[in-house]
Amino acid sequence: MAEPVPSLDERALSALPIFPLPDVVLFPSATLPLHVFEPRYRALTRDVLSGNRLLAMARLKPGFEGDYDGRPPVYEMCGVGQVVKDLQHPDGRYNIVLRGVGRVRIVEELPPEQLYRVVRAERVDDELSADPALIPVWKTKLGELWGRLGPHLPESLRDLHELTSEAETAGAYADTLAAAVLADPSEAQRMLEELDPAERLRLLVERVQELSDALFAGPPSQSKLN
Repeated sequence: MAEPVPSLDERALSALPIFPLPDVVLFPSATLPLHVFEPRYRALTRDVLSGNRLLAMARLKPGFEGDYDGRPPVYEMCGVGQVVKDLQHPDGRYNIVLRGVGRVRIVEELPPEQLYRVVRAERVDDELSADPALIPVWKTKLGELWGRLGPHLPESLRDLHELTSEAETAGAYADTLAAAVLADPSEAQRMLEELDPAERLRLLVERVQELSDALFAGPPSQSKLN
């Protein structure tokens, strides 16, 4: 039985654990498997599992390497996930699976009272699109592009209708596709921070068009040198 989704209310967000990583962005509705082995994140996982099972995946900003074991800067916009699967190994390591449940913005980092980092955050929802009429236009374009790419994608991604079947809003539709196609962490962070669903869809059309063009581009033409 699936875990009920906890509420991202003021109480939950007043002391929200964060799991900072350099190359990971969690979108709402996406799933993320994690292998937890560092002592501070074992402690985080243990406390999360005994509580509301919520934590935020915060992306580390460039230049974190020199202070990785400390509190290097992270991007303010994060994806919050609920632990929906967990397995503890005999040596204390964990395998967990997160399911994204929303976006939050970090307001402040709380004093270090635990091994791991904790923040106060605020929930961030989609904003009304400046031009909602563009939403069906971009969705139609994505459908056309996906039709070309489908046979060349992993089997789990080939059927666009099935992939987005649980997306009840344009924003959820965009987030589902972003999680599927954006491998570059910087692109993913930009998409996470964009609150206009129509703009997220436009950015996805742009990216999927690039993928399509690269896939179907013919061999470069060769000209003889005179």
